[in-house]
Amino acid sequence: MALVTVPCPALRITTPGDAPALFPQTELRRFADLLGIAPYFPGTARALPVGAGAGASTATLVALARAAGFEGTAEALARACLAIEGASDPLMFDQPDTLLWASREGRVLRHLPAMPACEIVGGFSGPAVRTDAQDSDYDDIRDLVDAWAEAAARSDLERLAALASASARRCARRRGPAGDPTPDLARKLGALGWQRAHTGSARGLIFAPGTVPAHAEAMLTAAGLRHVLRFVTGGA
Repeated sequence: MALVTVPCPALRITTPGDAPALFPQTELRRFADLLGIAPYFPGTARALPVGAGAGASTATLVALARAAGFEGTAEALARACLAIEGASDPLMFDQPDTLLWASREGRVLRHLPAMPACEIVGGFSGPAVRTDAQDSDYDDIRDLVDAWAEAAARSDLERLAALASASARRCARRRGPAGDPTPDLARKLGALGWQRAHTGSARGLIFAPGTVPAHAEAMLTAAGLRHVLRFVTGGA
């Protein structure tokens, strides 16, 4: 299982807060032991839903590690997250969108050029789906990786959006759900393409900066997406 993360500054987990930490205390103590930090487990404040494919579980562990004073490498933190989760996102790295990431192995498969800046309008469609680390029913996307790297090196956002759409369509054919409104929304709003969490309900439409129609959020909300938001990602 390999992925490229799309950073979204609006979806954050911070600590302390009133929300529980998502993991049993026994697992959190094991996490602290793996990192050699004090078992300091305050609650969290979540600005994203759980089970949405937006990295809530990894973000929780990273926030807790940093709150406890962890100052080790991103690689060490990734290994500890993987040991607890079984599948992780590369949120402990400074530029996760430049990594082709093996989520079930917690390691970088390839370094990629930075994406050009783009604007995303997205939300969450359908029920929450927690990641099952034993689930490997995904399409092989190796044929897309070289094309992605080449398009990113040229800052070719239109090509990158087309590749993201191709990956999303493959996932939708294999894993569903039926009736996902995102491709139709992309067409109606003139988006360059669309993306999806390959496990979870996160969806997004990809636009060049400054080209999002004024009624985009309203259309996504009317189509049933929740927590609709707009953000800029990519760029230097």
